[in-house]
Amino acid sequence: MKQVMKWGAAIAGLLVALIVGAVIVVPMVVDVNQYKPKIEALVSEQTGRTFTMGDDIDLSVFPWVGVRLTDVTLGNAKGFKAGQMVSVKEFEVRLKVMPLLSKQVEIASFILDSPKIALEKNPAGTGNWENIGPVKGSDAAMDAAAQAEAAPSGKETQGLPIASLSVGRCAIINGTLSYTDAATGMAKTVSDLTLELRDLSLDQPVKLDFSALVDGQPISLSGSAGPIGSNPGKENMTVDLVVKAVDTLSLSIKGSVLLAGNSPGVDAAIAVDSFSPRDLFEKLGQPFPVETSDATVLNKVSLAAAVKGSAQFVDISDGKLMLDDSTLTFTAKATAFDKPDIRFDLALDKMDADRYLPPKKEGGSDPAAAAGDTGTAGGGNAASGSDYTPLRKLVLDGKAAIGEFKVANVTMTKVKAHVTAKNGILNLKPFSMDLYQGSSALNAQVDVRGKVPASSVDLKITGVQAGPLVRDGAGKDIIEGTLAADVNLTMTGKTPERIKKTLGGAGSLTFIDGAIVGIDIAGTLRNAASGVGLSEKTSQKPRTDFAELKIPYTASQGVVTIANASLMSPLLRLAANGNTRLSKESLDFSVEPKLVATLKGQGDTENRSGLLIPLLITGTWQDPKIRPDMEALIKQKAVDPEAIKSLIKGDGDSGESVEDKAKGVIKGLFN
Repeated sequence: MKQVMKWGAAIAGLLVALIVGAVIVVPMVVDVNQYKPKIEALVSEQTGRTFTMGDDIDLSVFPWVGVRLTDVTLGNAKGFKAGQMVSVKEFEVRLKVMPLLSKQVEIASFILDSPKIALEKNPAGTGNWENIGPVKGSDAAMDAAAQAEAAPSGKETQGLPIASLSVGRCAIINGTLSYTDAATGMAKTVSDLTLELRDLSLDQPVKLDFSALVDGQPISLSGSAGPIGSNPGKENMTVDLVVKAVDTLSLSIKGSVLLAGNSPGVDAAIAVDSFSPRDLFEKLGQPFPVETSDATVLNKVSLAAAVKGSAQFVDISDGKLMLDDSTLTFTAKATAFDKPDIRFDLALDKMDADRYLPPKKEGGSDPAAAAGDTGTAGGGNAASGSDYTPLRKLVLDGKAAIGEFKVANVTMTKVKAHVTAKNGILNLKPFSMDLYQGSSALNAQVDVRGKVPASSVDLKITGVQAGPLVRDGAGKDIIEGTLAADVNLTMTGKTPERIKKTLGGAGSLTFIDGAIVGIDIAGTLRNAASGVGLSEKTSQKPRTDFAELKIPYTASQGVVTIANASLMSPLLRLAANGNTRLSKESLDFSVEPKLVATLKGQGDTENRSGLLIPLLITGTWQDPKIRPDMEALIKQKAVDPEAIKSLIKGDGDSGESVEDKAKGVIKGLFN
């Protein structure tokens, strides 16, 4: 037994000596360059492209197996401009020999120096990277096909065929990547590309540094990712990365890439440091894609959030978006993407949305509003081809709270909204806000189960100052007073023109202690009276003050009918009936103003006698026409002298002379 072991040890020692001698002597006596033509021919045959290597080929065997190549090129396909598709100034790899016996891979270095890759598309849309492989009919092509047939199919490989991996330095230095598209004229260049991987192994995170110039603009990526694990793509990885671009944008990602389960996902915190989108586009040499009324907005944006997600869901928490001087905090979750099912909760401190809207065009119009819906009388959308399927599938439950919000020049505060959607029905319930010293509450519904959207609105307003609201929102000075309203509306269609034609509902509006601006009922009566020498015309701004104005209404098919509207004012009572057609913005009203001998306005319910002069209000919203209804006036019975006497004398005996009372009444009426 001892003799056997002695001979075994001697043979093993001899083999080791022969191996060591071979790995030392072979590189010294073997001219590797003599194999260069064969290597070039083999690669050319396998790729279908020309392949060349420089004359300087270095080979080492022990203790490191290494090779260094210079001036390596892979030719371009015919019909493309670049001379070479790929070129490398120098390539070096060094691998330790002995650990390979135990499936341990130790690489001292893997370096690509000055690689250049030229990607092109010709006018026909074919890329020069397509069809790389053996030429059809060649021995290499047939061998590749035979190997493909012989390869086992349907069997998933488990893990790597190595026990460990250690790489000292893995680097790409001074790389260049270019892309041109002859069909579109697009050209992009990535230059000064450098990638360094450190501490590359299977069981530790890999440190990386990447930098490049994209069309002359800097971009970088640094941090760590990993570990890769012995079963890549099946084990979780931690990431801690920072991306920087154009010396303006900085994005950090810190968390995990979840690969261990059946559904890959992420669990990470992301943060975008404050930056200016306008500066970013300016440095990129690109026009800013959004035109805003205020050129100073979109100059400060930052974002932070925690994100969990997979192919089945996305969950965002601790979200914070800062946009200029506004701050939005949010959470959101989406599941069942084919439906989808969305939940969110938003809180915004303040925002002036008008600053972000496009500037108003002089003499511009809304093409969608001008075109209107087409199709059926009910607002059909057959011609427009609108598809409401996504809305019918949508499941939504979202809440929003806004401290102060301005849009269309209307400012609202303490805004709260709850929006839901299910089975094609979208509800906004409730929606409340404080508005111009009052409050407003709204419930709205949009039903898209049919071919045409059907909507309903219930609105309640309390204590709102109507004058500032209408002036800010509509840019018109038409009404003043404290507004209380109960509005119920229904409509179908998706454009303003169609909605105007289908509007229906009922409700009422009440204004207290205000005025109708642009209409001077007393002035109209005065001017009518001036024709018989009772007064003179005046150039004062038209205005009808009132203590109380009630406007009950009904609406059907876009026609709003007002019946028994009433206005009460000192010395004046008014009753109005008629309608307005929304699509034409036309007016057709009869008004019966009654001059009475009392200073009571709001709260006066007595049926008082007085001087009655009927009026007609016609024309349009923009240009109302007011004139006495002479026909109705002629048909009236002669004015009761006692009524006129009562008008002048007044309701009670205040001690004033009839003459003084008359002067006061006339002054109050006509001035």
